[in-house]
Amino acid sequence: MSRPSALAPLREQNFRWYFLARMVNMAGSTMASVALAFAVLEVSDSPSALGTVLAAMSIPMVVFLLVGGVVADRFGRTLVIQTANVVSGLCQLSIAALVLGGHAQVWQLVCLAAVIGTSSAMSFPALASVLPQLVPREQLQQANVLISMMRGTLTVIGPSLAGILVVTAGPGWALAVDGTTYLVSAALLLRVKIPAPVRRQDKPTMLVELRDGWTVFRSTTWLWVVVLAFMALNAIHSGAISTLGPVLAKTSDLGERGWGLVLSAEAIGLLLMTVVMTRVRLERPLLFGMLGIGALALPMIMLGLNPQVVPVMAVMVLAGAGTEVFNLGWNLAMQENIPDEMLSRAYSYDALGSFVAIPVGQLLFGPLGVHFGVQQVILAGGIAYAAIAGLTLLSRSVRDLPRVSTTSDAPR
Repeated sequence: MSRPSALAPLREQNFRWYFLARMVNMAGSTMASVALAFAVLEVSDSPSALGTVLAAMSIPMVVFLLVGGVVADRFGRTLVIQTANVVSGLCQLSIAALVLGGHAQVWQLVCLAAVIGTSSAMSFPALASVLPQLVPREQLQQANVLISMMRGTLTVIGPSLAGILVVTAGPGWALAVDGTTYLVSAALLLRVKIPAPVRRQDKPTMLVELRDGWTVFRSTTWLWVVVLAFMALNAIHSGAISTLGPVLAKTSDLGERGWGLVLSAEAIGLLLMTVVMTRVRLERPLLFGMLGIGALALPMIMLGLNPQVVPVMAVMVLAGAGTEVFNLGWNLAMQENIPDEMLSRAYSYDALGSFVAIPVGQLLFGPLGVHFGVQQVILAGGIAYAAIAGLTLLSRSVRDLPRVSTTSDAPR
């Protein structure tokens, strides 16, 4: 792809406004996790209080994902995203006001975090499925790459800015910035004009629409095979990297600073691959996607064999690049092959299956590390991760899924 074609989606008015809205929203969201953590610790220095608030946000995100898919397909994706942004923005501003006013209590933060988690669950399937309505089908790869590049850049910059803002002005003001970005994003989305969903004459219930989504999910072999694999892959990654990784870093030559460099290296790999993907058409999206995600096994294996900063950073760059190839391949597979009227529901089943086992890995790998040794468990996790990613390619529907050729000139 030449540079003009890589930027072609920005010539579409709907995508331009959507891209700007997402950029504003993500700029605030990448700061929010840091700000919220320190806001909770300002109210209570108990680690359990922080865990309770974070769980109050994450549990509704899993519970209401399927409902979010139905709502997005029924009422329209931009409307759902706007409504969720307004709700989340008002809740985040409420948390900011409580913290700044010195009146915040943990139970208040738990309640507001639960509302934010619920609204996030409602908007996630809509955010994942709206692109085919904003750009011509032949520009889906470029549009996905632009979103990913923007997200990766903000992921690198946002937490650092949040840290500076928390130190200089306090976590309350950082949360106020995030709350404001939600509302600004909702206002920008008013400029996105796409047709409303066609209402079905039979007026099905939500349960019927959930069943229709399940029928598409289970009848699409490559979809359920990959989601089933990711139940295990995400559990392993969350346990080996997110849970045991910092423990190993603290007790080895890596250290806390080295672990920060390792995580930054992953973001660098992701950003570098987005640049490559602006110029290379990704054929066989799931074949290359699963090969790419298999690279996430490399940091686990390296941590198990030689936990030194430079070699772990090197393979973490490869892991970040591979993750971007998978993310792009998966979005293209979904957006090109799932009927548009079912896409939000398909994404909601995908997210539910992929995310539900993450807490299992977080809870399981800690005791395993204590019993068998942290380094040994991380190494075993890396080997298992590579094996599962490879076994997924035994499915012909996964490895042979092609790109869908299109010649449309305008978004649907």
